[in-house]
Parts: sequence; structure tokens; C-alpha cells
Amino acid sequence: MRHRCRVPQLGKPADQRKALLRALTTELLRHGRITTTKVRAKAVRSEAERMITLAKDGSLPARRQAMGYVYDKQLVHALFEKAQERYGNRPGGYTRIMRTVSRRGDNADMAIIELV
Repeated sequence: MRHRCRVPQLGKPADQRKALLRALTTELLRHGRITTTKVRAKAVRSEAERMITLAKDGSLPARRQAMGYVYDKQLVHALFEKAQERYGNRPGGYTRIMRTVSRRGDNADMAIIELV
């Protein structure tokens, strides 16, 4: 039983789940908006907001943590350059999840997650 377990399992083993969240976070930061299932969007929200919070900090340890998580090194540098001016006065809530009507072949609810 998964009583009080706050990590969404996403129906995958731990290594696949971590790789999926890293890939979705990288693509969200690269493109600014992605379409995925509603459950995956809710799971990637916390990871993306953590990366933006690290970028707002701007210190060297924060940059190394972000580079260890995000797949693209150039994307991390661009994020750290633009995060302070884009999100500097915002205390949190850097992403927005919008529902879409279309469904996948397995009838899963789809959502669009985008950076604010």
C-alpha cells in the first residue's frame, strides 16, 4: 500500500520514472510548453519549479545541481541567465497546467503545461 506516499509512481520503475521526469523537464524548459498526460504534467511541475528556483539563486552549487538534472548544458546556461529577470519578483508558481479535451489512445486525460 502507498499510504501518504507523495511521489507519483506513473506506472514505471524508479529509474524509468526519473528519466521520464528529467526528459519532460528538459523539454519544458527548452520549448516553454509541452503536451502530456495530466498526471505526468502534475509530476513534472515540481521538478521544473525546482530548476527555476535554482536558477533564481544563481550560485555555482545551484548551477551544478541543475546541470546534474537537466540533459542540455546550454539550456542550463540560458536558464540561469534569464531566470532572474523573468522570475525575479515572483515567489513561486512558474508553471501553469491547462486541460485539453483530446485524449490519447488509452483514453488518458491530456494537459498542456507551460511556463508562465
